[in-house]
Amino acid sequence: MYLYHFGMRELPFTLTPNTDFFLNLKPHIEALQVLTSALQQGEGFIKVTGEVGTGKTLICRKLLNELPDGFAVAYIPNPYLTPGELRWAVAVELGLTYSSNIDQQQLTQMLQQHLLKLAAQGKAVVVILDEAQALPDESLEALRLFTNLETERRKLLQVVLFGQPELDERLGRKKFRQLRQRISFSYQLRSMTEAEVCHYVGYRMKVAGYQGAAVFTKSQTKQIAIASFGIPRLVNILCHKALLLCFAKGERLVKPNYIKQSILDTVDAKQPMSPKVLGTVMTVTIGLLLGICYWLTTGELI
Repeated sequence: MYLYHFGMRELPFTLTPNTDFFLNLKPHIEALQVLTSALQQGEGFIKVTGEVGTGKTLICRKLLNELPDGFAVAYIPNPYLTPGELRWAVAVELGLTYSSNIDQQQLTQMLQQHLLKLAAQGKAVVVILDEAQALPDESLEALRLFTNLETERRKLLQVVLFGQPELDERLGRKKFRQLRQRISFSYQLRSMTEAEVCHYVGYRMKVAGYQGAAVFTKSQTKQIAIASFGIPRLVNILCHKALLLCFAKGERLVKPNYIKQSILDTVDAKQPMSPKVLGTVMTVTIGLLLGICYWLTTGELI
């Protein structure tokens, strides 16, 4: 592997969400600020959505790492659960001990009593669900009912939903209007700009321990930004493949054709036009422009 070839301590472009590589990108910082502010205010539902690969899980883990001691957290990374399974999962995450033969009603009562106990201790309880678009409809409704648990002063439970845009589509349906109205704060992650991609690539190389000259040029990171649509996961894939090619060739700097090969090898990347296709597009475009100019001048169609 190219790790030692470039003198790095760890691989810079793995797909595992590692908070050591967290970069203060504007959308990620704004999302964290929305989350921490809403949690401190004791709001019921908070939602963060974004396309696949935009960094939702990384932000989720960053939030988990930075929550103060005053919070009791139930983290559900895979929410494809029935309402009953969801209750069990929350109970286990909150450290609730119970007999295996209790029914759902008894479990709900135990959860409520445990939440009241935590509230009396001054703890705020938050349920954080990653990949929330996978929640079945019945479980979304169960979550809403969870947030009905409250004292005269505050909610006993807060819920943070991290999901893909499909979550917004589902919540837009009439049947979820009650839940939708309880979402007091939401944030939609955007992809990175070209400048952010350039900074992102250099930052990850530095954190990984690289100390030499820039391996990627600005024009190459621009190519990567365009091909990846600014999505961090795709940026990681393209950079990883380019570094592998560098290592295989015994090079220290990425060559332009390494970027092209990486893009061609990545299904979801924006593929460059071949010279033949580009020439055809330009010919058609020029023909259309000439036709429009002729029509504007003469009033006649060619």
